[in-house]
Amino acid sequence: MDLLRGIVTYLVDSISLLGDNLPLLLQGIGLTVALALLGYGLALVLGTVLAVCRVSPIPPLRGAATVYVEIFRNIPLLSLLILIAFGLPDVGLLLPYFWCGVLGLTLSSAAFVCENVRSGINTVPIGHAEAARSIGLGFFGTLRFVVLPQAFRSMVQPLVNVFIGTVIGSALCSAISVHEITWVTQTLNIRYAQAVLMFMIAGAVYLVLSLGGAALGGVIERAVAPGGRDRSSTRAALDITTGAQA
Repeated sequence: MDLLRGIVTYLVDSISLLGDNLPLLLQGIGLTVALALLGYGLALVLGTVLAVCRVSPIPPLRGAATVYVEIFRNIPLLSLLILIAFGLPDVGLLLPYFWCGVLGLTLSSAAFVCENVRSGINTVPIGHAEAARSIGLGFFGTLRFVVLPQAFRSMVQPLVNVFIGTVIGSALCSAISVHEITWVTQTLNIRYAQAVLMFMIAGAVYLVLSLGGAALGGVIERAVAPGGRDRSSTRAALDITTGAQA
């Protein structure tokens, strides 16, 4: 009975604590989502540009993109965030901590996006690019109309992995006082000494965002696969037929 009474008391106290701090928790979740989406969206743009530079016929562009990838792929994200947040003011550039977090996530994730896009480009048979050039398409035209659409099919899951890494990496922005969900749960833990409850909430937020991104990636992968829609329709028809026979 004492154990049951203790569990009930803990649950009641936890619900009361969450209710009292719900606006703060929702604000932290909103900032976490904003960090992940902005950081990943900008990383997609920058990483794609870097990948194009890495496969371009211009040696200086290839070299610059390679140097970028080797630097930012091998710098710990926490170190990068601290350098941006506390180093930029030394050179006269002041950014809100939120945008320092977005910038750090973008610079780090873009290096991984670049390598995934470059790997996807390398999966396209060289004959397709040669055929495109034979009908008068230039380098960028070949990339835009022939190579990238085919390469995207093999890039979906690797890019989903980068998104999950960006979501999880956003937790490190709490180290530079960005009030996302990890910062909020740390603050509430200090105030109420409820570490298990608080960090279970933070973990659940990251888990939901990561699983949501993975599910969306699966939908996109099936949609862009050759005959993806037809295959889905066929599978649905087979399921209906099987059910009717049963």
